[in-house]
Amino acid sequence: MRILHLGKYYAPERGGIESYTQALAEWMAARGQVVGALVHQRPGVWRTTRERIDGVEIRRVACIGAPVYTPLSPTFPIELAHTLRDLQPDLLHLHLPNPSCFAALTSARARRLPWVVHWHSDIPPDAPDWRLRFGYRVYRPFEQALLRRAKAIIATSQAYLDASAALASWRAKAVVVPLGADDVPLPPPSRDLWPTGSGLRLLAVGRLSHYKGFDILIDALARTPDAQLLLVGEGECATALRAQAARHGVASRIHFAGGLDQDTLHAAYAAADAFILPSLNRGEAFGLVLLEAMRANLPVIASAIAGSGIGEVVVDGDTGVLVTPGDVDALAAAIVRLKDPDTRRRMGAAGRERWASGFTLERSAQRVLALYEDLLR
Repeated sequence: MRILHLGKYYAPERGGIESYTQALAEWMAARGQVVGALVHQRPGVWRTTRERIDGVEIRRVACIGAPVYTPLSPTFPIELAHTLRDLQPDLLHLHLPNPSCFAALTSARARRLPWVVHWHSDIPPDAPDWRLRFGYRVYRPFEQALLRRAKAIIATSQAYLDASAALASWRAKAVVVPLGADDVPLPPPSRDLWPTGSGLRLLAVGRLSHYKGFDILIDALARTPDAQLLLVGEGECATALRAQAARHGVASRIHFAGGLDQDTLHAAYAAADAFILPSLNRGEAFGLVLLEAMRANLPVIASAIAGSGIGEVVVDGDTGVLVTPGDVDALAAAIVRLKDPDTRRRMGAAGRERWASGFTLERSAQRVLALYEDLLR
């Protein structure tokens, strides 16, 4: 079987979509499939490169920029044509949202293949950023044309599928395959990553964007003096969050770590006491980082977002605590609750068991492979 992935990037530090795409592609390659990935360079790199990583043929297409989180690559259609000719795939796996995938609509060679659309997230038509709202008006007709052409659509949770207006007309060909995280040996804990030597060590990982709710987390931290935060990630809200921490007098208890390599991030998971995902809306479609935290025996605090997969990952009171999105008091109360070591141990163990029984990469990838085989049969 020959599979070509069309995605934004091929780098786990970019985020959940990219991390899962890379893990899935390499899992398939390790089991004898011929796998390629057509993705973008980091913004500002104006050349196309080719490399092979763990059996996967990677083509990174020149990217002139990434306004509103969207990589722009005028040469993507040309590189798609070259890749289709060279790899001769049996199937296209398109990871959305990503407007570069629309190039497949214009390719006769691509249209002869079955398409699997992996629906990682909606683009909310009521997004706070006017550029997203305006852009989606242009984006939506192409999105729907691509969904119409797809042979199958993968949603990451039943809750997200049910709530998605974009997928409403296509649910008959949608299947739910939760994301998965592979097991990794954790390195020795690195407590030096936190800013102080005492207090509950909280870990949060994600793009520093408004929908992630890190401003709510900083407000909650101001109400919980015996806690310190390691915040991993980069993004457009970084300056505002630092200023907010200084205003609240908690800057000394927060380490803004920026991006971390995978080994350092794993060391952070090993040393943390609890993990927090305080997202505000369905821009947080699933929360792959929750699986990474549960895999590391960490209790989690997460937002109970209606129409998101978070509630299908976290069992409130068992593997973690779910709180109302944007509720500072509830978030602070959840942090206080996890100051109890016995509660943390119990929830951490339950989370590890839940990850192992339902959310491993092996389980997720096996279901994707079965879908491929069914379409090609």
